[in-house]
Order: sequence, then structure tokens, then C-alpha cells
Amino acid sequence: MSRPALALASAVLLAAASGADASDVKLVGMVGDRAVLVVDGSSPHVTAVGSEFGGVKLLSTTHDTATVMIDGRRETLSIGQLYGGSANSGRASVTLTVNSRGAFVSLGSINGHPISFTIDTGATLVVISSAQADQMGVSWRSAPVAMASTANGPVPFHFVKLDQVKIGDIVLTNVDGAVQENGLGTGALLGQSFLNRTEMQRSGSEMVLTKRF
Repeated sequence: MSRPALALASAVLLAAASGADASDVKLVGMVGDRAVLVVDGSSPHVTAVGSEFGGVKLLSTTHDTATVMIDGRRETLSIGQLYGGSANSGRASVTLTVNSRGAFVSLGSINGHPISFTIDTGATLVVISSAQADQMGVSWRSAPVAMASTANGPVPFHFVKLDQVKIGDIVLTNVDGAVQENGLGTGALLGQSFLNRTEMQRSGSEMVLTKRF
């Protein structure tokens, strides 16, 4: 190969490498306001807000989430969550890591509204509070109601349909839900009406949810 052709080939390869998008991005931890990222199977890398690693730019953080720019898209990952090619190469999936309280928690959304989910295999439905339902535009006041026993005593639950529930790359529509009038707190419970439409695999401190075909 001539020198000009070799130089051109090198330039093309360099451009391709520098412009390549990350195919797999996982948030594995936080160090202060910096995120520990694994990109395409790399070693964990402590990344500061405003900097890039492996084609991923860290935009902002909280104590357990990181908002990044991936493939031209703004995504918010919770600790243990996987985004990218592996999650999208077949069935959509999400990887969760147990928190200090022994629960699996992840950011997601209902009807496009961000919300924090706690995985609750003992809950029959996806449960949200009445305040959350109002914010999401879920009509619940005239919905069928039943009393259920909770740690705070009997509480009325209103049975609703949720247009869309999303966690990680898994998006489900027409999900059975319940609106709890009081005592739920700020998050939502991700129950079996969602979980039954996924496959769950737990290994140590991680849980992988994979959408069924």
C-alpha cells in the first residue's frame, strides 16, 4: 500500500474510532458526584460531570443516578442499570443492583413521567399514590375500589390501567395498576402485573429483568 493510501486508511480508522458510539453502558457505582461507568466491557472508570469516557458524556449525577449522553440520546441510569447494544440486541432488558436496604430500586417512568420503582414480587399490581396518579393524568377517583391491608392498616386501592410502564429498555403498555390513596411514599411498587411479562434472573446482588417476546 502506498504512503498516501496508508495515511488515508489510518485517518479513516482514527475517525471511525473517535466517532464510534458506545454499545453497552452500565452505571456500577458513585464516588461523590462522579459516576463509575463500564463502557463496552471496560474496567470501571470514575467519570466526572462534563467529561467523556468511551464516547459517553456524563451530564449530571445524584447520589444513585447518572444522566449521560449516549448515541446522541440523553439517558438517566440508576446504579446497576445497563443501557445499549446488549440490552437491545434481542429482547429488552435491565440489570438492577440491590441497595443498602436489600431492595432492588430503579428509575423508570409511567405514562412518560419519571418515577422511582421498588421491585415488589409480593405486589399483584403496579402501585402508585393518588398524588402520582394526578400528576400522570391517571383517572382513578371513579375507578373500581377495594380495601387492602397494609402496615398502616386498611387502605383503599383504586384499580386502573396504565398506558405505559418503562424501566430500563423494557417498555410495556396497558399494564394493570392500583392507586393507593395514602401511605405509599414517593416511589412506586413494581408488582406482578409488570414482572409477569418479564423473565427474572437473580445472581447475588444483581437482578436481570428481560422482556418476554
